[in-house]
Amino acid sequence: MTSTIKNVRAIAMDILVAIEKNQSYSNLLLNSTIEKHDLSAKDVGLLTELTYGTLQRRMALDFYLEPFVKDNKKLASWVHHLLRLTLYQMVYLDRIPDRAAIYEAVEIAKSRGHKGIASLVNGVLRSIQREGLPSMEDVTDPNKRLSLETSHPEWLITRWVNQFGYQKTKEMCEINLTAPLQTARVNLTKVSRDECIAILEEDGFQIEKSPIIPEAIRSIKGNLASTISFKYGMFTIQDESSMLAAYALGAEPNEFILDACAAPGGKSTHIAEKMNNTGEVISVDLHQHKVRLINDNAKRLGLENIKTSVSDSRKIQEKFQTESFDRILLDAPCSGLGVMRRKPDMKYTKTEMDIQRLSTIQQDLLTSVTPLLKKGGILVYSTCTVDKEENEFTVKTFLQNNPQFEGDASFKSRMPEAIQPLITGFDLQIFPQDIGSDGFYIAVLRKKV
Repeated sequence: MTSTIKNVRAIAMDILVAIEKNQSYSNLLLNSTIEKHDLSAKDVGLLTELTYGTLQRRMALDFYLEPFVKDNKKLASWVHHLLRLTLYQMVYLDRIPDRAAIYEAVEIAKSRGHKGIASLVNGVLRSIQREGLPSMEDVTDPNKRLSLETSHPEWLITRWVNQFGYQKTKEMCEINLTAPLQTARVNLTKVSRDECIAILEEDGFQIEKSPIIPEAIRSIKGNLASTISFKYGMFTIQDESSMLAAYALGAEPNEFILDACAAPGGKSTHIAEKMNNTGEVISVDLHQHKVRLINDNAKRLGLENIKTSVSDSRKIQEKFQTESFDRILLDAPCSGLGVMRRKPDMKYTKTEMDIQRLSTIQQDLLTSVTPLLKKGGILVYSTCTVDKEENEFTVKTFLQNNPQFEGDASFKSRMPEAIQPLITGFDLQIFPQDIGSDGFYIAVLRKKV
């Protein structure tokens, strides 16, 4: 047992404590921790797996621990995290022997707490090893059982089952427990997909072509953001489903486009690339530091047709003339329930109230940006969530209140071939299990002439 492995477990425990205490996003915290500790690639892999895995499975782990941890209200929060972390290794990781995981947990408990805590941790884990896990089969309510099996809060399971049915919900929850692939969008203004793949493979990466998006690649092995070719603007890290927004928008060369909630700029730069550096994309975001990210990305990719603006899109009519844009993309703030694989901690913090509150903001944004669209222009409304209140119902309400808009069913013909079978009308809900990407929603509307 090297000291770093023990270290990695202690670091993972600290991250879990910090996420809970500060409600900070796991992905951001994990990245900053990796930089701080200068870990080897192998340790980074283990740390990522332990942190995400323990978060992903938290409700199941607590269910398993409950009979063995009496009076758990009195335990310090780090002890809970240490028990979850160790049980995660025992239950879900084959390559770590139980005795090693338990030994390390006891060592961490000794150095963090006192002898009593160490013997409690040892006792709980050895009892589980001896007696085995309690069975979830005893939970008879199917929603409750699915909630425990996949560690999704019961309110969310119930909501999804009502909206999409039990089978779809089960598939979605199960894929939410798996690690997402890293995908990237090749910058076709600089390089072809084949050339980009050849360069990356020379650098030792294992790359496959996306079967869904003609300009996308998937990294089977290696972090694409750390490459020279990334620095030189050959590609952008982006999820495949969010690449669909630019297709739905269908911007033509020399058009005047608004991206109303644009940071960090993935969709803006995609639109700009599709227009082959002509026309103008106005990328708006509320926060200065986020607008800086859009500028950095545009510069890295060599795109000169993006202009940024720090503004609240709810007041955007003060900045631009009525009916001045050819097309508008509103990638609205949402609950983000489609990206749980990337941010597993989100499952435990979101509430139904959040969804209602966001639905109101979405309506406000739609009402604000749409007067800026030319007659005959295209409006794309998108979110990275899976919820009818934020998606279908938001759009339905907007159409009822704005008869000058209609659904644009012709958008199907603009979409990549692999996606077309999923489209029936003027909108599209992508589930995480559909193409292995994030959950994502797109509705395409046209302003009547």
